[in-house]
Amino acid sequence: MKLSVHPVSTTLLLGSCLALALSACQREPAPAQGAQPQPAAAAASLPASVEPADHADAALQDVIETNERYIIGISYPKGLDRYPGLGAVLSGYANDARGELMDAVEGFGNDVPSAPYELSLAFEIVSENSQMVVVAGNGSRYTGGAHGQPLIVRFVWLVAEQKLLPVQELIPDATGWSTISAYVAEQLQDAVAMRAEADKLEPAERAELLKDSGRMIEEGTQPSASNFEQYVPIFDARGKIVALRFVFPPYQVGPYADGVQQVEVPAGLLYPHIAPAYLELFAH
Repeated sequence: MKLSVHPVSTTLLLGSCLALALSACQREPAPAQGAQPQPAAAAASLPASVEPADHADAALQDVIETNERYIIGISYPKGLDRYPGLGAVLSGYANDARGELMDAVEGFGNDVPSAPYELSLAFEIVSENSQMVVVAGNGSRYTGGAHGQPLIVRFVWLVAEQKLLPVQELIPDATGWSTISAYVAEQLQDAVAMRAEADKLEPAERAELLKDSGRMIEEGTQPSASNFEQYVPIFDARGKIVALRFVFPPYQVGPYADGVQQVEVPAGLLYPHIAPAYLELFAH
């Protein structure tokens, strides 16, 4: 089992200028486990492919904007000029996120929010080889309330085909999702049980934690590709995929305080369910 949990900060530091600006903003503490959840990560619909010629001359520039009404920080990794189609997808996602923030800001008219609204978004290349490029986008958008809305998104780009590889295209059959769902849910439940044991909870507290966590895990890991859209291929030294790491934003399989949760599913479990066109990408 490989499972990791990473807390999501409501403010992602994108350079010293943005860091200083964000430090002036106060946030209330995260709600208790029983609090009404906000929506999970904002994952805009992503096009399967983009015509590179349409965006070949569009250079991606980091963005820092600060004023009394809003703060925006967006950063892109170096090297994306080699993949203009992928750059266009990232830019489109960032522009959509910025547009939603500005819609909220404009809702104030001439007034000023009590704390500046924020968009903080950083992209990074997490792996790259001759066949695939994988980019992670992490950040948050704050438009009032206790804390920001996490922005957790992963992009898997096929270099030769010049298109994204959506998880439902990689694993097209329902049987595969039933298998993955059962495996992931078990890993997440085991992690909760181990945490309860480490915290030495009283029996009643332990039972309540397992019950509440079990409900969220069951709902968030239903056997549908839509629950597993954010994923990262894990490669061996030959560049073959040995596992898929599924990434779950806060609220999907646990409370906000649990942060981003990840579970790696080994290639051996996945291989029978991979679309024939992509079998050669996997170690077996």
